[in-house]
Amino acid sequence: MRALDWSSTPIGPPSGWPQALQTTLRLMLGSRYPMFVWWGRELTNFYNDAYIPVLGQRHPAALGRPAAEIWRDIWGTVGPQARAVMTLGEASWAEQVLLVMERNGYTEETYFTYSYSPIPDDAGGIGGVFCACTEDTERVLGERRLRCLRQIAAATTDARSVEDACAQAAKALAENALDIPFALIYLLEPGGAKARLAALSGIDRAHPSVPGEIDLSIAEGPKSHPWPFIEAANGRSTVIEGLEKAAKLPGGPWPEPTTTAMLLPLARRGQDHPAGLIVAAASPRRAFDESYKTFFELVADGVANAVANARAYAEERARAESLAELDRAKTAFFSNISHELRTPLALMLGPIEDEIARRQDDPDARERLEIAHRSSLRLLKLVNTLLDFSRIEAGRLQALFEPVDLAPLTAEIASVFRSAMEKAGLRFEVDCPALSEPVYVDRELWEKIVLNLLSNAFKHTFEGGVSVSLRERGDEVKLTVRDTGVGIAEAERARVFERFHRVKGARARSHEGTGIGLSLVQELARLHGGRAEVESELGRGSAFSVTLRRGRDHLPSERMGSSGNATAGTRTSATPYVEEALRWLPGSHGAEVAEEHPQEKRDGARILLADDNADMREYVRKLLCSRWTIETASDGLAALELCREKPFDLLLTDVMMPGLDGLELLRAVRSDPKTSTMPVIMLSARAGEEARIEGLEAGADDYLVKPFTARELVARVRTQLTMARLRRRTEEVLREADRRKDEFLAMLAHELRNPLAPIRTSLEILRRSSLSDPALDRARTLIERQVSHMVRLVDDLLDVSRISRGKILLRKERVDLATLVKTTAEDHRAALEAGGLALRIDVPDAPIHTLGDPTRLAQAVDNLVQNAGKFTDAGGSVAVRLEVHGPIALIRVKDTGIGMDPDVMPRIFEPFAQADRSLDRSRGGLGLGLALVKGLVELHGGRVEVDSMGLGRGSEFRLLLPIEAAPAPAEIQGRAPPASNAPKRILLIEDNLDAAESLSDLLHLMGHEVHVEHIGAAGVDAAKEHLPELVLCDIGLPGAMDGFAVARALRAIPALHAMRLVALTGYGAQEDRRRALEAGFDVHLTKPVELTALEELLST
Repeated sequence: MRALDWSSTPIGPPSGWPQALQTTLRLMLGSRYPMFVWWGRELTNFYNDAYIPVLGQRHPAALGRPAAEIWRDIWGTVGPQARAVMTLGEASWAEQVLLVMERNGYTEETYFTYSYSPIPDDAGGIGGVFCACTEDTERVLGERRLRCLRQIAAATTDARSVEDACAQAAKALAENALDIPFALIYLLEPGGAKARLAALSGIDRAHPSVPGEIDLSIAEGPKSHPWPFIEAANGRSTVIEGLEKAAKLPGGPWPEPTTTAMLLPLARRGQDHPAGLIVAAASPRRAFDESYKTFFELVADGVANAVANARAYAEERARAESLAELDRAKTAFFSNISHELRTPLALMLGPIEDEIARRQDDPDARERLEIAHRSSLRLLKLVNTLLDFSRIEAGRLQALFEPVDLAPLTAEIASVFRSAMEKAGLRFEVDCPALSEPVYVDRELWEKIVLNLLSNAFKHTFEGGVSVSLRERGDEVKLTVRDTGVGIAEAERARVFERFHRVKGARARSHEGTGIGLSLVQELARLHGGRAEVESELGRGSAFSVTLRRGRDHLPSERMGSSGNATAGTRTSATPYVEEALRWLPGSHGAEVAEEHPQEKRDGARILLADDNADMREYVRKLLCSRWTIETASDGLAALELCREKPFDLLLTDVMMPGLDGLELLRAVRSDPKTSTMPVIMLSARAGEEARIEGLEAGADDYLVKPFTARELVARVRTQLTMARLRRRTEEVLREADRRKDEFLAMLAHELRNPLAPIRTSLEILRRSSLSDPALDRARTLIERQVSHMVRLVDDLLDVSRISRGKILLRKERVDLATLVKTTAEDHRAALEAGGLALRIDVPDAPIHTLGDPTRLAQAVDNLVQNAGKFTDAGGSVAVRLEVHGPIALIRVKDTGIGMDPDVMPRIFEPFAQADRSLDRSRGGLGLGLALVKGLVELHGGRVEVDSMGLGRGSEFRLLLPIEAAPAPAEIQGRAPPASNAPKRILLIEDNLDAAESLSDLLHLMGHEVHVEHIGAAGVDAAKEHLPELVLCDIGLPGAMDGFAVARALRAIPALHAMRLVALTGYGAQEDRRRALEAGFDVHLTKPVELTALEELLST
């Protein structure tokens, strides 16, 4: 404002401004809310900084100019309001008013909320207009666009076809022509070669920019429309600008044509290929910014969801129709196949029964024939059940209703189950008192109702009993079969009458059956005009009931008749039910062991056979018992118990069994370390590749489909037993090789450490000498570095081997990671800086605790820092950082080194893997350090990660460890007594002359009295003579006494009870340490001994 020459304006220079104006301007300029003042008859314009965005490109020229001149484009709206304030002194208020203005170089749709208030002048009149305003454009647009998205979702909810969904979506888009002047929706044909117009809004279908069909299989050449359809068909959205060059495109309610549009694919989130395309035109009176683009993307998502939902509905409807047709075809198939099976079954049953009667004097043949007879009867029962069910579904079951004295008929049918109930140890009660009148039933169908209910009760009852009762209830008769069995969970009760439904995991005597018995009961009850119901409590039993209406009015008159004797065929037709029930009973409690056949050769293998079908169990047992020892189990639970009690060489199991099925048994066997390697062959009547794959994926070694031949079964069993033996032999060979490798590594470490010991000791002697030759110092430093490197390689080699075998022992304690990381990284500072590298350490001041072995954790961090320095050239840097992320401590070691190729990273933690494989081997190392880090961190319950942007771009290694919760404050302990540096009498027993001489010289230089022996026996004698305070003894001594024998002999000398005994050896395994302590050593030191460890030992 100060820069403007106000004397050239209608209001004149500031010195002559009225006091009222000055006061108002001070208030306006001090506010952060958009405000302006129009003063005087010319309505000269003043405004604050917050109002500048409203002016757009009209700032700063608008300052000091008349309002009518500035806002010429909207003066027709705001001018009368301002004049009313000036003339009448009345304030006005306008909310979210549409103002079309040109403030940014184009005609723009904007919305404002503002108030006009009169400003009194110094004379008491009206001097001007005060306005506080808010631009609501974004709010209005946001609400309008959100409403549009909701309308799309609502309009397409009930769409039942893809075309309808597109039409409803276009209708919703047409209601928001202010934001989408026009839209084109295209659907891709299967394969995506063509797109056809499905719906449009805001534009005529005959417009040249509206192609009806697009060929997407060829590159687009000259065309009448401006849309790059191929880009969108490939899943890419495109913004099209400069549309004013095309044929005039409608701008919706605005007079200007559309100049910008967006072409988007219609693809649901996660879809690989779009279902269609949408062209959405942008308003000519709004800038096409990022929010506009996001709105179009949401529109495309909404239309894509509508298309996908409609397509899913159409597919589901087609699937339902297909399933209905399949169901009809299945019913017809069951009916046909049942009829076809009954003929050969009849031809089988007759000759088998004749042969059984003829073979009275041949028990073995008779037994085999009886198995065939029982299996044929069971098959006949299944066929009859399927036939009945298919007839009911097809509406072709012809019931014949007649008045029947239902009580004796029911009691007679139920009585056939008494022997089975008694053999199972169950109480069986039949309570069917005489009824007051006959009940209209179909005798044969009623028999099936009773038998199916009794069979179901027997299958699921193991203790207690089963009862059958028949009672009159008003104008109804109710049959109830009650048991004290396993019961049914509440969630399963509603489905027990569904066909093919089985209660998963329910305990049963057998898992055999079609799963349609209870469903058949329900359908037969309905056929009688009655109903089937169930009451049950899990673990307490169930009560199944069938209720029939008395009289005949509810039954079709044309189905009335008489079938003669009510019970003539009862026992014959009930036989398959009873025979099947009897075969569910185990032959004995627990497992059945196959009889021995000493006349036949056995290979000693023990096989466990699990099958709930007694006949199948007996058949397979007899096939195999002449070759192997067979034990059997009648269900999965019994088989699992046997597997846990005793070892078997092979498990042969059925898939469908009660309690624990074959797949569950397999998973349990594989999860137990004692049985995880046992071969498993699965037997199943479920044919097909999918069933076989399911079994093999679950961990089975083989899958055999019933029916199978005896030769095939024996061959499969023999193959699996042979392969198992070969696996065991191979494992034994590998274990022996692993043992020899461990022995070799231990021996190698010992032999490498022994010569390193005198080298390190001699270096320390040189360091303590008075010589100060720089060349000598450099040589000593170089040798020290190489000795340390050699020791590290040996230790890494052994540690990796121990971790891989699970033989490394962690001494866990509460560790402060902040201190550990900082100390370990600082130890490398001198070496890194000497190599021209910068080291940055960033750890929190507060302690961060974990439960771990401090030595091993420091070893992991140390390896990473050393690795970073090794692979970073001079001028680079290494950064070590410790962070906390919830319950996890994160240690980062980042370098600016050579980096890694992405192909290397997945293998970088494998033993002997190296990123640098150049022939010069300038980086050195065995490639064990990172493998060791991974093993140590995982032993602590953590994990290690690596990341690199590529070659030459550095690497970052991350250690993630669980944080240990803070313990209660510990009591403050007294300070430990100061260490002693007094000279000691030392006995050194070492057979390596160089090692003995160099260590002796070093100890002398440190001020101690040293006596040296090279043989164990001589060392014991020297100890008796000199009574040393400290004995340093090698383990691998020559002669009759090794280090362990020396330790035991020294501990037996009373005069040496206060002596400290230290093992000094090249064997550093945990087993070596344990043996040393058991022999009587106080301390175990591994060669070459660190000087700090030796000094600490001598100071205590």
